Amino acid sequence: MARGGESGRRGYLRSVGQELPRIAGAVLGKRGLGEAHLISEWAAVVGPELAAETLPVKLSFTAGGRKNGTLKLRVTSAAALTVQHREPQILERINGFFGYPAVARLALVQGPMPEAADRRPRGARALTPEETQSLAVRLAQVPDSGLKLALHRLGAAILGDRRR
Repeated sequence: MARGGESGRRGYLRSVGQELPRIAGAVLGKRGLGEAHLISEWAAVVGPELAAETLPVKLSFTAGGRKNGTLKLRVTSAAALTVQHREPQILERINGFFGYPAVARLALVQGPMPEAADRRPRGARALTPEETQSLAVRLAQVPDSGLKLALHRLGAAILGDRRR
């Protein structure tokens, strides 16, 4: 008797991670964001300062290829010049994230960040200075900067949850 995916049926339990590309891929692909993980990891790719001022909107490629694409990037007017000057470094970080030359150029669209770009989850409040300090003390011993950033976001989301 076949088990799980061997039977061809979907009447069995699968992890969300296995199903997410199938469910969200079509929706995100229509917007040119088949590489949705770039959005979720944007702060880790470009750094928290640039991530606060920028947001990837669309990644488009020439017909028949998945290399040397153009990333449409929403940028606050105040950060546009900085992003333009740092384009080579940003491209290097993005391509390092993908592991191949996925993006060859940035197309900047100036404007305010949409409210959905607020990094706090809905229902979250800003942390008090005491909470921020406490979180920093707890994370001081974490040597990996990427892990520290992820734990900081998680801690801020938990502490800032208004439903607690």
